[in-house]
Amino acid sequence: MSRSKYMRSVAVLGITLLALSACSSSSDDTADASPLKIGTLLPETGSLAFLGPPEYAAVDLAVADINAAGGVLGMDVETIKGDSGDTTTDIAQTTVDSHLAAGVSAIVGAASSGVSLTVIDKITTAGVVQFSGANTSPDLTTYDDKGLYFRTAPSDTFQGAVLGQLLASGGATNAVIINRDDAYGNGLAKYAANAFTGTSEVIVYGEAAKEFSAEVTKVKAANPDAIAIVGFEETATIIQELIKQGIGPDKVKLYLCDGNLSGSAFKDLPAGIMNGTKATLPGAYATADFQARLLEIDPELVDFSYAAENYDAVTLIALAAQAGGATDGATIAANLQAVSAGGEKCTNFADCKALLDDGKDIDYDGLSGPVEFDANGEVTQATMGVYEYTANDAYVAKPDEFVNGTVPAPID
Repeated sequence: MSRSKYMRSVAVLGITLLALSACSSSSDDTADASPLKIGTLLPETGSLAFLGPPEYAAVDLAVADINAAGGVLGMDVETIKGDSGDTTTDIAQTTVDSHLAAGVSAIVGAASSGVSLTVIDKITTAGVVQFSGANTSPDLTTYDDKGLYFRTAPSDTFQGAVLGQLLASGGATNAVIINRDDAYGNGLAKYAANAFTGTSEVIVYGEAAKEFSAEVTKVKAANPDAIAIVGFEETATIIQELIKQGIGPDKVKLYLCDGNLSGSAFKDLPAGIMNGTKATLPGAYATADFQARLLEIDPELVDFSYAAENYDAVTLIALAAQAGGATDGATIAANLQAVSAGGEKCTNFADCKALLDDGKDIDYDGLSGPVEFDANGEVTQATMGVYEYTANDAYVAKPDEFVNGTVPAPID
């Protein structure tokens, strides 16, 4: 399931050669290039459906900005919307098949690392770029993706480290981490426990589980002074069981993460019980201007998680195609690293395109932070946000607790 960095380099070299060939045939006459067509693989349904609206809005906003600036190679970018579902369904497979049949050059998604792992082979074997704005599993870092997988969200080697440190800085000495049994849950729990300086116990539940009394009984038996839940929409049910067994957030400090930080999931819990609960979320804080622009796309948004990362994903795909002079997957993959590092700084598609049109190298820094890809298609620097609930359906950023740093390499 993994590959050496040598094999990654060989794959990237092969794609680069293909891209150079594509550029040589299209750069003389970009009118021969095809319009950039992007498919989305984002959660309309399933256990991460609450993340879908901000991600879809971000994609639509990015495409609107790109097309307002003249599009890619003089043509409007086209998008095809598609649901990812979750790992309990075959929706992602059906969506990917449809996108590939439609001739997309890139697929944005999935949000779930587990879902991405079910379709990555199909996408990359077809020579199409897969670009996630929300995948965080360390399993994807060295996956054999033929040089075609990228992500703007940092690996959970970083979020795990920050979450573990957050538990400790909150005064915990005996923590329990309860997580879903999938690539995301196991990875984040592993790195959080590794970073925690006190005693910790990890309790795993099935990703399709609907009832959690046995797992919460184990949590209670550990007599923790802090509990972290690494999960998706099932988190609300887990918290209900914690309350039932007398270890709810009003009794034991509770910590959440990107997969369950939600402004709507906990509104039906006892009033105020979430107050003081903290959570981690990769990425810079969504500015008021960015939130306002997203709300113009979707006025019903209540969460903004991973909006910036998905906006940047689409923008980077477009810039890579513009820089390479063609819209095929090989050209995009071969130019993504180049447009993200080492050139003149720019922060939006219009300004970056103008620099490219002047023959300059660019370094796109996006809404999610400084995006600089390494040879694995990973961001090397990232921001980890910390948020705190002020009501069951509201949370605020804690800017003083945000962490900026280098994304650590996976550990065995």
